[in-house]
Amino acid sequence: MLTAGFGGAIATACDVSTLVLLVEHLHVSIPASAFVASTVGAVACFLMNKHVAFRDRRPVTLHQLVRFGLVAVATAFLMAFAMKLLAVDLHVPYLLAKIASAAVIFVAWTYPAQRRLVFARHRVPTSPAASLA
Repeated sequence: MLTAGFGGAIATACDVSTLVLLVEHLHVSIPASAFVASTVGAVACFLMNKHVAFRDRRPVTLHQLVRFGLVAVATAFLMAFAMKLLAVDLHVPYLLAKIASAAVIFVAWTYPAQRRLVFARHRVPTSPAASLA
């Protein structure tokens, strides 16, 4: 989980910088910005998690990309909802809301989903002859 957290920190840096750009400079709504920023962070997250956190050396497959995409879209919707609730409805400063939301969503949803659905380690079946060698 530590290396996934490191990859998440890099992805979060991409995510937060996109969020600030959209909110502060392009004046996009906070929930929409959170959704887009989460998607940008997801790309960085995929690359970091595949190669660093989960040490997945298999080639990227369409099936893996689809699973990751579903997790990333669900994460983006959760983030948009959380940001609407905290930043818009409860008036928590949006960067503080982002940090709190990202931490809770990472622990409760993103990490478990990526570990079990996207980067699950598959056992390589061994033949009876291989186990005797």
